[in-house]
Parts: sequence; structure tokens; C-alpha cells
Amino acid sequence: MEKILQKMKLSDEELIRHYLETQNSRYFDQLYAKYSTKVFSKCISLLKEEAAAQDATQDIFLKIFLNLSKFGGKSKFSTWIYSITYNYCIDLIRKKKKDGSIFSDEIENAPDLAEEVPDSALLEMEVKKLKVVLDTIPVGDKAVLLMKYQDDMSIKEISDSLDKSESAIKMKLKRAKHKAQKVYEDKFKQRPI
Repeated sequence: MEKILQKMKLSDEELIRHYLETQNSRYFDQLYAKYSTKVFSKCISLLKEEAAAQDATQDIFLKIFLNLSKFGGKSKFSTWIYSITYNYCIDLIRKKKKDGSIFSDEIENAPDLAEEVPDSALLEMEVKKLKVVLDTIPVGDKAVLLMKYQDDMSIKEISDSLDKSESAIKMKLKRAKHKAQKVYEDKFKQRPI
């Protein structure tokens, strides 16, 4: 049976359906093998501690396992997993900071953001400098930037993941890009890129 499973490349949805119908753990194991490294990478990028990221990864997959029957297929399975991952990590960070302001819907006292920061501004930063910038900006801003530019998620997928409107996500991205650019200018004393 295992050789047959290895030869067959089942889609995520097929693996989920087969698992739910048969309760055969091999189907879930394939999902775990496909996504565990990605989930761990997201956890470590947000939580900054390997042990916390390992614990979070296990907790996230337990949550996925227990809620697999609730996956409705309205979005891609990977989007659903990333939604659980980001929300879990953000909840941990909120608990740690105890102020709950990471993804708040506040209207910031930021200057009017009339000028759009081009995507190329972020993409042209040197990797080491970009890491410093991402580690400096608020984690909620970092999360949406990573979803958009690292995970290549659409505005719709991000809005679904964070349960926010698309316009709220567009504004969050716009503000996050401005913050990233400002940090870049301040930290590296360079003109805007």
C-alpha cells in the first residue's frame, strides 16, 4: 500500500478526503511531510526561538489534525495551514507582549500615505539588511509582508487567512511597506530605495 501511495501524487484535497474516509494515518503523514518544514520556518521567523517554533509546529499540526474535517475547500489547503500558523504564532506573541496590538485595526497616527512604496523597494534590499528591517518592524507588519512577498499569497488569501477585509489588508500592506522603508532609511542612513 505504501509503495502505491508513494507512486501516486495526490492533491492536498484528495489526501484530506482519503484520510477522512479511511482514517489511514499515511494520508495525514503525507500532508505533514509536505508542510511541516514550511510551518516550522514560518514559526521560527515570527517567534525567533527554535524551541518555541518546534513546540508551535507540533501544536499547529495537532490543531490541523483535530480540525481537518472543518477544512471546507473555500481556499487552498496551504492558505488554510498558513492561516492557522500565523494566527497561532501571533496569539503566542500577543500573550507574551500582553498588549494585543499586533494586528489591531487601529487608525494609526501615521502621516498620510499618499505615495505608494513600490514592491521593488522591498525586493531590492540586501538580504541581511532586509532581515534587520523585518526584525525591527512590528510582527503583524512583518507577517503580512512575508505572506505577500515570501509566500506569494494574494490579497484575497491574506484577507481570508487573517479574517480581515481586502481593503484592510491593502492598507496594512501599504503601511507595512512604509514602515519597512523608514526603518531601512533610519538604520542604514540611505536614501529610499
